Amino acid sequence: MTSAETERVTHESAIEGRPPAAEGAHNRTMVTNVTPEHARAGSVSDPTDPVGPPERPVGASRRGPFAPGDRVQLTDPKGRLHTVLLEPGRSFHTHRGALAHDDLIGKPEGIVVQASSGTQYLALRPLLSDFVLSMPRGAQVIYPKDAAQIVAMGDIFPGARVLEAGAGSGALTCSLLRAVGERGAVYSYERREDFADIARVNVERFFGGPHPAWSLTVGDVADARGLEVDRVILDMLSPWEVLPTVAPALVPGGVLIAYVATTTQLSATVEALREHGSFTEPRSWETLVRDWHVDGLAVRPDHRMVAHTAFLISTRRLSDGVVAPKRQRKPSKGAEAYQAQKTGKPDPGARPAEGQA
Repeated sequence: MTSAETERVTHESAIEGRPPAAEGAHNRTMVTNVTPEHARAGSVSDPTDPVGPPERPVGASRRGPFAPGDRVQLTDPKGRLHTVLLEPGRSFHTHRGALAHDDLIGKPEGIVVQASSGTQYLALRPLLSDFVLSMPRGAQVIYPKDAAQIVAMGDIFPGARVLEAGAGSGALTCSLLRAVGERGAVYSYERREDFADIARVNVERFFGGPHPAWSLTVGDVADARGLEVDRVILDMLSPWEVLPTVAPALVPGGVLIAYVATTTQLSATVEALREHGSFTEPRSWETLVRDWHVDGLAVRPDHRMVAHTAFLISTRRLSDGVVAPKRQRKPSKGAEAYQAQKTGKPDPGARPAEGQA
């Protein structure tokens, strides 16, 4: 990650409507809400900013001229990013001079402004990806390239009911909430209260206040009861352990996606899904992103790329009582060794020990 990426931050809107909260045994659910009147008035303050004007809810700040409370991303001639929270009478200071916030307030997005030293800055509102790369974090975040895959391959649609196991720092939660919209519901579970607090602050900071479609529970998703959801997202160390809980909650045809970091987790999760019997054949993949340098006829891959971050696994829920068709593919040595380890039978592909015929 470049230094420019780590300086990024953004801000999105509060939206109306509220789903029912999910409850689980031994869990504590935190459901927060902001009234439409407060959102329109911009009276929801940023919990991370002790002073200054309240940040504008996203619906008001995503278009139109810059206004007090907007977050603005300034890009200097070297491509370095700086984010400011607009406040009348204040200034942005660097070694390249000062830039008055009043020079931005009331101006349209996409303008070029000049600091006192003559340095020019491009002014734009930050994107969700900018926010994720710079948000306060406790747990490691799911980066935009993987979050985009989860939303797209998981077919997260407006109005969807999504169960998220492992809220972490709230990065993926922001993408899920924006995808399901005001008529959807995201039920997030996080076992660590300190992580849950960070996720709550990040989500409220991004949306300009508590999101009405979000239910955050401090506890184990294995204790969840009475849920019916369209999508399940598992971001946890042992996703296979909660399949007995999440499978009954997922509607037939619903999509389950697991996010795992290691090949050991990948193998254990895929085999557990196969053995459970209620899911289609799992698909596993990773996403690699490489920028390209383009300057006239000088076209080449960039020297750096965002390579492996995690593996994604997707599968769909079968109808109750349906048995998935048996897989038809050539057996591999790894598969034979796995079955031998499970059953205790000899591995037909294993080499004989030294001295044995």
